Amino acid sequence: MTFRKLSTRFVILAVLVALLVASGSFVGAQDDEFTISDEFAGTELRLIMANHAWNNAIQRIVNEFEEASGITLRIESYFEDQLSQRLQIGLTSGMSQADVFMFRPLQEGRLFATNGWVADLTDMAENDTVWNWDDFQGGAVSTVTLNGMVFGVPIVTEREIIYYRKDIFEEAGIEVPSTMEELYAAAEALNDPANNFYGITMRGQRAAAVTQFSSFLYSFGGDWLTEDGTSGLGSDEALEAYDFYGTLLREFGPPGSLNIHWPQALAVFQQGNAAMFVDADSLVGNFTPDMPIFENIGFAQIPAGPAGSRPYNVTSWALGMNAASPNSDAAWEFIRWATSPDVVLRMQQAGNPGPRHSVWAMPESLGELPQEFADVVISSGEVGVGYDRPLVIRVGEARDIVGQPIVDSIEGNDIAASVAAAHEAFEAFLEEEAETFGSP
Repeated sequence: MTFRKLSTRFVILAVLVALLVASGSFVGAQDDEFTISDEFAGTELRLIMANHAWNNAIQRIVNEFEEASGITLRIESYFEDQLSQRLQIGLTSGMSQADVFMFRPLQEGRLFATNGWVADLTDMAENDTVWNWDDFQGGAVSTVTLNGMVFGVPIVTEREIIYYRKDIFEEAGIEVPSTMEELYAAAEALNDPANNFYGITMRGQRAAAVTQFSSFLYSFGGDWLTEDGTSGLGSDEALEAYDFYGTLLREFGPPGSLNIHWPQALAVFQQGNAAMFVDADSLVGNFTPDMPIFENIGFAQIPAGPAGSRPYNVTSWALGMNAASPNSDAAWEFIRWATSPDVVLRMQQAGNPGPRHSVWAMPESLGELPQEFADVVISSGEVGVGYDRPLVIRVGEARDIVGQPIVDSIEGNDIAASVAAAHEAFEAFLEEEAETFGSP
């Protein structure tokens, strides 16, 4: 069955679900019906969001919330780095204008929570039985919880996967790689730079590539930190992973890989110029039926290295509430609606993998996506690692340090010397951070 036929069938299913919800006949995860309160009608909430597929999807239906609640939403959207800077400036100064915002729990989360910039949502989350905090995946909950405090609600979960061209692999008679050796061989065999076609595309920018490199690091048996909290970059496994990742991009990736973040890597694959694209499964919403490659996109789990297949499995985006917001009750009303079972279902149908067990159990939650995608997501989650970067407060500085060997590996520099230097610098960073904030 083709991808396009599947798309049509899932659209029909989605319409039927929507009609059932509207009629009150839909049976969800909860026994009690979820409703939106109009108690805060007349309130205006300011939302600061990321330029992300989840934001694009939620903005198409926020009018439903506004009509039911009487709350007016003002939404601003920024690219990731701009968003982080915008939030830190506003939260540091105690500005109350931003009531709700998207943030990355593993990037800014610990900083926001440690500094008291985000509201404590523990009581709201745990006492709202109809909304049902227990329905959220444990891994997702752990990324927005610090010392028992819930400081955000997950909206997008993600695992690193391989998107690949089924037609290209079939024509070449190559099986989908299940080991790192097979991944290398496939990228090499399908690489055709003379015709502007490359074996693989993925992130190469120093800090941005850290998250995607993490799955390679874990699969080779390495980690950012040792059990005693010191740098893990000094291991042979880490060195091998850095060398492997950089070699893939240097030998079989598109030109200018050092400047490639996910939008650029995604574009190469969307335009039909790469056999494989390695990145987050949450980016699947960027593929639409009008793209020439749409029906030929396949999905695969990160191949096994010496330590097995160990992709990251994390909450990439969450909703937080400004601790200084004067509209906390109205803000919570929006958050609980945006993360309610029906809305999570609709977001997941739009290609944004969600955090609720009950939604993943619904066949209709796949939207336009084939069962193959769900199978890869579920299997990756079962073996995944719950973080895709060092678990520290000053994440940006850490990513610059541990990302430098990625750059050096792509450039073909002395990778052993680069990793040794990064190990030393990261060790010093960890000692300083422990003195300032305590052990990670």
